[in-house]
Amino acid sequence: MADRIWTVPNILSFARLLGVPLFLWLVLVEADWWALGLLVFAGLSDWLDGKLARALNQTSRLGTVLDPAADRLYILATLIGLTVREIIPVWLIVLLVAREVVITPIVPIIRRLGYGGALPVHFVGKAGTMCLLYAFPLLLLGDHDGAVATTAKVVGWSFAIWGTALYWWAAVLYWTQVRQLVLADRASPPVPDPSAGARKGAETPR
Repeated sequence: MADRIWTVPNILSFARLLGVPLFLWLVLVEADWWALGLLVFAGLSDWLDGKLARALNQTSRLGTVLDPAADRLYILATLIGLTVREIIPVWLIVLLVAREVVITPIVPIIRRLGYGGALPVHFVGKAGTMCLLYAFPLLLLGDHDGAVATTAKVVGWSFAIWGTALYWWAAVLYWTQVRQLVLADRASPPVPDPSAGARKGAETPR
């Protein structure tokens, strides 16, 4: 992966990041339809930047960081907004925040092993994120009256439960990958110091 910054996928990710505070404000002031529209844009751009990165050969290290960061920030903003409005319970927030705490040590471990960054986003984690991104707008819509709102609430909770389960499953898979890398690092032979021979030669009596 290249160290490029200004690529089309990265620009889309930056746009998603800029939309996070606006989205939270829209939820808090109960401008729900505008908030839903912004969340739909975030979901579409999330799908599109991955497609473009592969199609245009613009995969970058920054993109692998920005993409999951934007997803997590939208989830965090939605959790805050829906909690303030008492749409979702505290136990769901605890489960999702605890998952983030559990995977936090992964990045420093990966860097210590010499890989320089986070693990690639796993399909299960991406699926869990997408379920949650579908769940929250539906739960927001379900906070209104009528048959459509009731249906949205039921479907939204289905996505929320599946998304949370997949989120935690992905955390287990990430830690399994980290364990394999740690074991492989311990099993690998030490790299010889090229200067050792030179020092030994210098110390040899004449």
